[in-house]
Amino acid sequence: MKGLYENEMKLEFLSKSNNEAFARIAVAAFSAQLDPTIEELADIKTAVSEAVTNCIIHGYENKEGKIKIIAKIFANNIEIEISDSGKGIENIELARKPLYTSKPNLERSGMGFTIMESFMDEVHIESVYGLGTKVTMKKAIEKQESVCEDREMVGAV
Repeated sequence: MKGLYENEMKLEFLSKSNNEAFARIAVAAFSAQLDPTIEELADIKTAVSEAVTNCIIHGYENKEGKIKIIAKIFANNIEIEISDSGKGIENIELARKPLYTSKPNLERSGMGFTIMESFMDEVHIESVYGLGTKVTMKKAIEKQESVCEDREMVGAV
């Protein structure tokens, strides 16, 4: 399957809340090779934060478990898969509804999946209740005009 993508990284860490920042920065550093805009990078970091936070709070319910991230780059796209072996989602369609939360006592906003969907081009959720959840997100990075090309044009004048 290697022919389908140009680069890949895998990361595994404990479901501790202080690892959320580590995960978002690691994925942002990996995606930097696509030369995203600051806004595109912020979108990726926000979506990763939401997915990892869901694993910690909902998947493992603040018990210790492992969270896995696989990120792949192909052409000008990044695909990020974030998975846990936690309790899973009983009703994915309900969980995707804006403002729905299974943890109202924690003052959760219920916007995690909505935020992921608004910042990424595609979001797919697979879950088996009792076994865990996998969220796969994709984003196309717009190719920026090269500064070198502009400089060459100036030099040619």
